[in-house]
Amino acid sequence: MKAAALSTLWLRAQLALRRVNPVIAGAVLLLAAAFAALAWVAMQRVGFDAQFAAARRQAAMPAPPPAAAVAAPPTADQNLAHFYNALGDRSKVDRQLKTLFALAEKNGLVLRQGEYRSSYDRGAKLTTYQLNLPVTGRYGAIWQFAFDALRAVPHASLDDVSFRRDAIGLDTVDARLRMTLYLSATPGVPR
Repeated sequence: MKAAALSTLWLRAQLALRRVNPVIAGAVLLLAAAFAALAWVAMQRVGFDAQFAAARRQAAMPAPPPAAAVAAPPTADQNLAHFYNALGDRSKVDRQLKTLFALAEKNGLVLRQGEYRSSYDRGAKLTTYQLNLPVTGRYGAIWQFAFDALRAVPHASLDDVSFRRDAIGLDTVDARLRMTLYLSATPGVPR
């Protein structure tokens, strides 16, 4: 049935073309081809305009930052030099103790006479100065003192903190801070 419909349609198209003047039929075909060509050019232009707009947006964006060069890891000698540069000066230990006492006073703490012990580590080629500092004051002030001390004396470590309160209702507590100062006779140079 479909074949009969197609052959009928073909026959009607042939009859219609024979009735039309060949010049008019050629002009209509020429106009149709020109219209199709203009439509194709317009579609291509829209595509080019979209690509051009995308390229303009891309050009207007700031350039990505250049990739940072990855530095080589430090050598063992550089790490060792950095370690010895971080040590404190053994000849200035009295100034460092004055700094700790001043920080305790600034934080409203009573810093009683502490215990001090010095020792030399031959393997590391450094002197350690261990401090046991008994303090009395408010809990928060004691912690603030510990943090201030570590900032003021960067070659110190806070090894231990213990608290004791005689009664629950008291505002003040007794604490014992154990700190160690890491010192060198000549900072930056192992001896």
